[in-house]
Amino acid sequence: MNVDVLLYDGFDELDGIGPYEVFDYAFGYAAERDDGQGESTRAGRVRYVTLDERDRVTASHGTRVGVDGTLPDPNADDAPDLLVVPGGGWSARDEDASAWAEARKGDVPRALAAHHEAGTRIASVCTGSMLLAEAGITDGRRAVTHASAIEELRESGAEVVDARVVDDGDLLSAGGVTSGIDLALYLVGREFGEAVAGRVATVIEYERRYEVAE
Repeated sequence: MNVDVLLYDGFDELDGIGPYEVFDYAFGYAAERDDGQGESTRAGRVRYVTLDERDRVTASHGTRVGVDGTLPDPNADDAPDLLVVPGGGWSARDEDASAWAEARKGDVPRALAAHHEAGTRIASVCTGSMLLAEAGITDGRRAVTHASAIEELRESGAEVVDARVVDDGDLLSAGGVTSGIDLALYLVGREFGEAVAGRVATVIEYERRYEVAE
């Protein structure tokens, strides 16, 4: 299971870093020893990616985060199985660095639409859902976002669901900030089993919330 977390200037730190840490632990815990020499092969990889080539991005609270590479073409061999889209700065309408700014520029929504059309599973955290809405991905689909943007998501054409995490098949969404950790743990449980998900939750000392609408 290969995961790319799509970053942009102004993304909320915890929206992206929380799921990243969950997946990083899970891929190690779910590893299989299969090379004959006792070396552990990870069960997937997780990366921070951007649309354009750059070394780092600056998150909404000023954290500078290094980037592993650019988001591949949706049909490329290294295209992700899961694309995670964090939110950040939507309600503040920051025109320079935010999910709002990326929606206005349009490059991120176009990339998301291309991946969705190619069959990539997409998960949004917080107001990352509004970038999916801008791409038309949530139209007529069950979804949730941060409380501050719920009405905008509904007005965009999504079927808003009152849940911490919403699983609508190839489209998953989580509410505000820390719910991204619940989303990631939910997916880990689905992909690798509840024992792995529970082990991750224990090591990060996180009390899981199971408000998932399937």
